[in-house]
Amino acid sequence: MNLEESIEIAVQGCGAEVYDIVTLKENDANIFRVYVTSKDGINLDKCAEISRMISPILDLDEPMNGKYNLEVSSPGIERKLKNPRHYKASIGEKVKLKDFEKNTISGELIFADDSEVKIKTEHGEEIITYDEISSASTYFEW
Repeated sequence: MNLEESIEIAVQGCGAEVYDIVTLKENDANIFRVYVTSKDGINLDKCAEISRMISPILDLDEPMNGKYNLEVSSPGIERKLKNPRHYKASIGEKVKLKDFEKNTISGELIFADDSEVKIKTEHGEEIITYDEISSASTYFEW
């Protein structure tokens, strides 16, 4: 079992799901960030509970050469979409996609499966395969 699988099991034990795991550097500090979701929502207490559950796992299998800060949070209302699971969970939400030619498609995500998505735009419905998408995220109209 790898580190990501161990983290997923611990998070599921807390009644949540791993949305994404990201490693990055901010202000010369290494960040090991775990984004989690739940049908009941994610609050500060749930993030603290999950952090306590995965900290011992990270002590045994240290990421980033052992020099990092662990952050556990919700991916938020505006979040990146990276895999089919993310798209399927975002059906009914507003999304913005960019293809490899830098074209942007915005609208309501009305369908997603393992190979493509369908977006309802102001010009009609567009079907886009995952291999055509360079980046995607949900967005909220404030």
